[in-house]
Amino acid sequence: MTSAGTTGSPWLRAFRAAAPGTPTLVVFPHAGGGAGFYRPLAERFPAGVDVRAVQYPGREVRAGEPLVDDMAALADRAAAALLPLLDRPLAILGHSMGAIVAYEVTRRLEAEGGVLERLFVSARHPPAAHRPGRHRVHLLDEDRFARMLRDTGGTPAALLDDPEMRAYLLPIVRNDYRLIETYAPAPGPPLRTGIVSIAATDDGTVSAAQVEGWRRATGGDFEHLTFPGGHFYLLEQPAELTAAVLRRLRWAPGGRAAR
Repeated sequence: MTSAGTTGSPWLRAFRAAAPGTPTLVVFPHAGGGAGFYRPLAERFPAGVDVRAVQYPGREVRAGEPLVDDMAALADRAAAALLPLLDRPLAILGHSMGAIVAYEVTRRLEAEGGVLERLFVSARHPPAAHRPGRHRVHLLDEDRFARMLRDTGGTPAALLDDPEMRAYLLPIVRNDYRLIETYAPAPGPPLRTGIVSIAATDDGTVSAAQVEGWRRATGGDFEHLTFPGGHFYLLEQPAELTAAVLRRLRWAPGGRAAR
């Protein structure tokens, strides 16, 4: 069995032991996020589902590695790390920036012949809506950038108020905003993988209607869900999100495929 915390790849973090070949859900973090952020959510899933969180370079245990600020480079490297998981039932969930990274990784896995159960995309408008240069948050000065993070709600205020933690955190988040704000999707066919898009009612960064636009990114099944809460609704509604994901996975305990 794989030991908790080790997966054989620096790109993937497991939070508990799982037998080889166990059906797997891979979670892609938001801008500035690390794998550890998703431990509480991962631990809500039953033992029959192996939840792994992607660990981007330059943070947590990979803090000594260079940050990646190019979407194609990040997706190429993450997809290579996920290729060995194509030997078992596999689903992917990405939140905010992670939704776009997850989409690009899914494109690459499909190009390698991979078959995924579902792609869950949360709190992010679809690739077709991305226009490089439209948003320039990554160019804000430090104080305005920190204020934006505080208002969004995913970064504890205590971290932003601590000078040492702020100096560590802000370059990581700024890098990720640069990555997503300069992203332009390459042309290509719709995914074969079915998509479940997820929005929050009070998310000030993206509307439910924008998130619903993901239906045009797939030729497979599509479903749109809305949860109460803000951009980080998954912290407010972890049990409800877990249950919704499980119900849409054929191989999960009590699961059924979305239609």
